[in-house]
Amino acid sequence: MTRNVLIIEDDPSIGELVCIHVADLGMNPVLCERGDAGLERFLEGDIDLVILDLMLPGMDGLSICRKIRSGSDYVPVLMLTAKSTELDRVLGLEMGADDYLTKPFSVAELAARVKALFRRVDAMASTPSPEVAVAELRVAELRLDPTRRRVFVKEQEVELTAREFDLLWHFARHPGRVFSRVQLLDSVWGYNHEGYEHTVNTHINRLRGKIETDPARPEFIQTVWGVGYRFRE
Repeated sequence: MTRNVLIIEDDPSIGELVCIHVADLGMNPVLCERGDAGLERFLEGDIDLVILDLMLPGMDGLSICRKIRSGSDYVPVLMLTAKSTELDRVLGLEMGADDYLTKPFSVAELAARVKALFRRVDAMASTPSPEVAVAELRVAELRLDPTRRRVFVKEQEVELTAREFDLLWHFARHPGRVFSRVQLLDSVWGYNHEGYEHTVNTHINRLRGKIETDPARPEFIQTVWGVGYRFRE
């Protein structure tokens, strides 16, 4: 089955170049030059990867990424940016981007990043691991259903993004174990980049806001000062 790659890029020369090389990888490129049009096309469905520029007319890349991640289905996002500051990269990852490329980039690097993202998707879709085979997991008033990727607090469903669920599931499967931010990046995001620890902090704060009765005094995701975080025993 041919994979559909949505390319949201307002620079015609870059958009055309990315389309050519996506097609060379045996995939079907779908190009949109405006952010709002790109999001509309994504919402129509049947998209397997989004290559997303940061600066776009109509709607910026960060807003589009946020909208994509608000859905229940996981679709990888590769963000393109002409900016190279740490803040821009961190913001993109906080919004849910899986990886990024800073312009100008080489064709070989683009191809490598696309292939790596699809390898990750294929690994996620392969035979379920023993962790995924668990019917559900209950901790006090928190219930996780990994099959349907749903979370309930006091039997009220809590809406989580795909990354938030992955992070919570990782914690819940290892109660009492302390994870550093770098370890969480490597295990949940699938990469290990120094300097992106703030991305972990942001996601944990959002999770606490959704599952904790008092986020300032968390019951489930606890801070181990100077080390990282752990899930309650």
